[in-house]
Amino acid sequence: MTGTNILDDSTVTLTRYQELWDAFRQRELRQGLYTAGGVVMRDTLLDLHGSDHQLRRRVENRLFRRGTFRTWEADLVPEIIDEAFTPVIARGAADLVLLGTRTVMNLTAKVAGVDRVTGSVRETDALQEFATKFSEGATLIHTTRDPDVVRAEVSEALGRFDEMFFTPSYERRTALLADPAVAEEEYPKDVLTALIRNREELRIDRDVMLREVAFYLQAGSHSTANAFTHSVDEILRWAERHPDRAHRLDDDLFVQRCVHEVLRLHPASPEARRQAVTEVTLRDGRSIPAGTFVRMDIKAANADPEVFGADAAAFDPDRTVPSGVQPWGHTFGGGMHACIGMELDGGTVPKEGEAEHVLGTVPLMVRELLRHGVRLDPANPPVKESHSSRDHFGSYPVLFGREVS
Repeated sequence: MTGTNILDDSTVTLTRYQELWDAFRQRELRQGLYTAGGVVMRDTLLDLHGSDHQLRRRVENRLFRRGTFRTWEADLVPEIIDEAFTPVIARGAADLVLLGTRTVMNLTAKVAGVDRVTGSVRETDALQEFATKFSEGATLIHTTRDPDVVRAEVSEALGRFDEMFFTPSYERRTALLADPAVAEEEYPKDVLTALIRNREELRIDRDVMLREVAFYLQAGSHSTANAFTHSVDEILRWAERHPDRAHRLDDDLFVQRCVHEVLRLHPASPEARRQAVTEVTLRDGRSIPAGTFVRMDIKAANADPEVFGADAAAFDPDRTVPSGVQPWGHTFGGGMHACIGMELDGGTVPKEGEAEHVLGTVPLMVRELLRHGVRLDPANPPVKESHSSRDHFGSYPVLFGREVS
């Protein structure tokens, strides 16, 4: 049974889990979603193909290793969560969209190599405004506005971001790397430092570094914050339906399983798009001519009943999946363009005897809220974004502590 649909003469849509698994691993299908957004995406990791992509990925993979994630999870992530969560928990109420955005933005800036000089909320919010504009530029293919107007706005925002954040961060790292008195272990462990250290090998200039950092800023903050809000939503509603099982939320590994199920049901990007560089033959024998665009429907594939069961569209943290299938489905992509930060977001799937299990940023954030009795605000229900076709919340008010009857 195939889920392939022909949209037009130059586009093929894939909707089944195995179809996407195959397509993600076809090396002659290059990234096709971000070409229009070149103002911010040109020559970034996600837009590169072939040997240039392999080289950039190899350099940045040195940063995104499991040992690094474990170090961040032990020190950096809890510190950032505490900084953002403590004030709202003390107040007894929060908007999860704002809380998640601010928390994740601070973490993403740290990973990307963007210094927060003052550490203020105003500074964090400024970074979020830039990230939102960069995201609009990256997904220009989906805009309903005049593309030239959007490009001009993104270009202007990139210039202000360069002056306010990138230039000071770039100059600080350049000076550190040039100082013989600074030991290598003292270098910042972030993307920008990796790019500066390997600029000759990568054959990149400062403008490419600027766009790469901007790309990390918008991609990391958006996806993680969205997963955080959806995770709390699904978990609270599951607990309402199963009060006799709510005690299981005291178990960190169960919370992580809940988050993995949420990532499957609510992918940050509901689709991926590729373009055939040469003629490509899929495993089932179908041929995709050179130049053809391939639209991969991630949301549909993640709910494929042949893989995830007849109730694939429902939230079930006890769901079992076939061997070789990740519990989050295709949410993080696959093949050479698999999300480089997937383990930072959702951690790793626990394995017996494994010494390097990573819980993940989203489970850690959710766990902290659960420890403080997070619950829905009955007077202010959650609201979905009205101006987006994507499954995002515009606001999600919550309260903390036990409800007083």
